[in-house]
Amino acid sequence: MSPDLQVLLPLASKMAVTALIVVIATVVAERAGALLGAMIATLPTSAGPAYVFLALDHGADFIAASALASVTANAGNGLFALTYVWLAQRHGIVASAAGALAVWVVAGFAVQAVTWTTWPAVIVIFAVLIGCVVLAAPYRHARIPLTRRRWYDVPARALMVASLVGFVVTMSERLGTGVTGLLSAFPIVLLSFVIILQPRLGGPATAAIIANALIGLVGFTAACLTIHLTVPLAGVWLGLSLALAVAVGFNLAVLLVGRSPLGPKPRGNPPT
Repeated sequence: MSPDLQVLLPLASKMAVTALIVVIATVVAERAGALLGAMIATLPTSAGPAYVFLALDHGADFIAASALASVTANAGNGLFALTYVWLAQRHGIVASAAGALAVWVVAGFAVQAVTWTTWPAVIVIFAVLIGCVVLAAPYRHARIPLTRRRWYDVPARALMVASLVGFVVTMSERLGTGVTGLLSAFPIVLLSFVIILQPRLGGPATAAIIANALIGLVGFTAACLTIHLTVPLAGVWLGLSLALAVAVGFNLAVLLVGRSPLGPKPRGNPPT
């Protein structure tokens, strides 16, 4: 692969795939509810292509080490989501997003300061994520108000998300290794959801989607752990395939439980 393609293909792929999945997931969330939109958003649609491009140029050891870094990075993403959920109940988009990003930066540098091995990382990161899920649970069931979609909404969303992805990826390549490592775990999908949906739906409804996305982050982290554990034993492509199956299977199971008669019931006033 030529040097130009090595730079442009991953960037273009990440921009296009992330924009597509955010647009689909936000539209679904507006029409079908917070849980389904969140489960779509937390599929490995952005990380998946990134790992494929890594696999084309690197061996199993590199992929496995990168996957462990992805596992630990999700602690910051979980804390970002929880902070936003709390702040969005009372504050506007600027204060809510800025506060969540500040927590993410602090958590990101804290995680990077530790030299992680597999099982301590598993215990700490899953404990953080499960704690975030539990603390955000009371906010998962806000009603999603009906909104009128204008003709330019979808292309505007896609352009905004693609631009945000391009900016983050480009900046990470121009800065030092510490900032690069931090930006590689940037919660681009979650932040895109916040920017797109809070002005349309309001804070509590957008927070409900992000609170549900915290559950999906647990499945995504399990998929990253699957890559870390299976790639050295089964090879890169089988390991990536197993991780995809874990992520999809986890989110489908969450959907089935959430939509069953025994699942949690939405609370709040019906849309007008």
